Amino acid sequence: MPRSPFPLLRPSRLALACALGLGSLALSVHAGEADAVEPAAPAKPVQNSAMDAPMFYQLLVGEMELRSGEMGVAYQVLLDAARRTQDEPLYKRVVQIAVQGRAGEQALVAAKAWRDGMPGSLEAHQTTLQLLALLNKPQEIAAPVQSLLKLGSESQSQQLLRSLPGLFARTPEPQRVLEALQPTLQASARNPALRQGALLCEARLQLAAGHAAPAWTLTEQVLQQEPGQEEALGLALDLMDRQPPAEAPVRAALAAKPDHHGLRQAYARALARSQRLVEAAAEFRRLTVDTPEQPTPWYALGSLELELHHPERAEAALQTFLKRLEDSIADGELSESGREARQQAWLLLSRVAEQRKDWKTAQAWLDRIEVASPRADLSYRKALLLARQGRLDQARQVIHELPGETDEQLRTRFMAESQLLRDLQQWPAAYELLGRATARLPADADLLYEQAMMAEKLNLLDEMEQQLRRTIEISPKHFHAYNALGYSLADRKLRLDEARELIVKALSLAPKEPAIVDSMGWVEYRLGRLQEAQRWLAEAYASRPDGDIAAHLGEVLWQSGQKDKARQVWAEGLKREPGNEAILEARQRLQAAP
Repeated sequence: MPRSPFPLLRPSRLALACALGLGSLALSVHAGEADAVEPAAPAKPVQNSAMDAPMFYQLLVGEMELRSGEMGVAYQVLLDAARRTQDEPLYKRVVQIAVQGRAGEQALVAAKAWRDGMPGSLEAHQTTLQLLALLNKPQEIAAPVQSLLKLGSESQSQQLLRSLPGLFARTPEPQRVLEALQPTLQASARNPALRQGALLCEARLQLAAGHAAPAWTLTEQVLQQEPGQEEALGLALDLMDRQPPAEAPVRAALAAKPDHHGLRQAYARALARSQRLVEAAAEFRRLTVDTPEQPTPWYALGSLELELHHPERAEAALQTFLKRLEDSIADGELSESGREARQQAWLLLSRVAEQRKDWKTAQAWLDRIEVASPRADLSYRKALLLARQGRLDQARQVIHELPGETDEQLRTRFMAESQLLRDLQQWPAAYELLGRATARLPADADLLYEQAMMAEKLNLLDEMEQQLRRTIEISPKHFHAYNALGYSLADRKLRLDEARELIVKALSLAPKEPAIVDSMGWVEYRLGRLQEAQRWLAEAYASRPDGDIAAHLGEVLWQSGQKDKARQVWAEGLKREPGNEAILEARQRLQAAP
């Protein structure tokens, strides 16, 4: 049976501690009596230690037990000593022993004893709060936070408010953390010195709990008071994809300070996260002009140009990135992060060559990359290159060599192989693979979603709908699932009101996502609202001009009588994605000559 590092204190050990203490007391008394009988010569004044002999021996026993591996005994002996002496370093020592022994509950007991014995100690309350966060006890966190706000200086309280969201960033129960701290934060917001910190702290906790609207309301209060407040602007960036009004203060701040390169880069990344690739590329392009010596904007621009099917621009940006990276080396050797960035650039350059169907060059870029163990993204690219050259069995074997011991590793492997088969339009094989994947990992919403997408390709529409509804049941905020189900209904001209409701729900979760904006335009088209359809589709196409969106926008323009404009949009789409099936099908169905 595994042995606990914190067994019950053995009676013999406790007896030893007591015996040593009592023995020393007796010796002390007898020595005093001897002094009374036989006077000694005058001695120098003695500086008495606060530690008496019994306590010394108790500490000695505790440390001896610790050295012999009896951490549980050491913990109990030293905690008792800390309670007796109210010695802060000793309390810290006991907490440290428990933490080293991976005994979180015992560490918390010691921290609470420290806090109760020394209620004026900031460190005691801080340690208690940290352990409560580590042990996921949100129901107890309000008291130490209140104590820290009461005991700390103004600057310490402000620092506490800034640190709380990070302290609970990994909690599995963000809603309970919010509920526990909200009254304290709202009370702190009434203090002018703490108002901003309290509002932003609550906003972060609201966002972590999935409440974007109240998070934006709180952030907006800070920005109204101080438009350029950096932390509030950071929150606005995080909220942009769910609260469109949050973008305005960021743009205003950039207009006021156009050389704020850090904010511009963060804004560009937020645009890219929202799949607003054209706008993101424009911001990074400006950064390459304003700060041409910085490598990062060149890398980001190259990645975006690749996604926008501009291989020449992508290659130029990535090659510039590699040159800037080499120029930035101070001591002649790249750091680990620099080497990783260079390998990612090589991976992207391989994709550039793929877009040109230059398999040899693509493979040459991949061959430069050295990894200690198989990596999913690299294995996928190698497999795809093999498959493009007709070697599908070898390609799948490359994916199968990825580790699959844990559920997460297995999930990654399933995803990589299904993506490979999907890119090759091997719909039946992909559907069969994803069937095995969802049988093995039935609660994985993303695998279910991918299976539904393959069912749609095979015209298994009932199965697709069941799988998408199951995805939503497992993951109620899976906006891709709402969007896919709504779009599928709209595309087949079925239950159009329900289709629109589903797409509206998806938009509420990801308001600027181009794929969802495209679906909104498509359902409006199916409902006969051509003007609204054109507005939505033009917005989607401006953010991400991919072939499928071009097909939809072109069709709406054609049906609205704007046939030359429709042909122009289709031509642009085919230039980026030659052979795009959606565009070719729309042109053929509408009998629209190029």
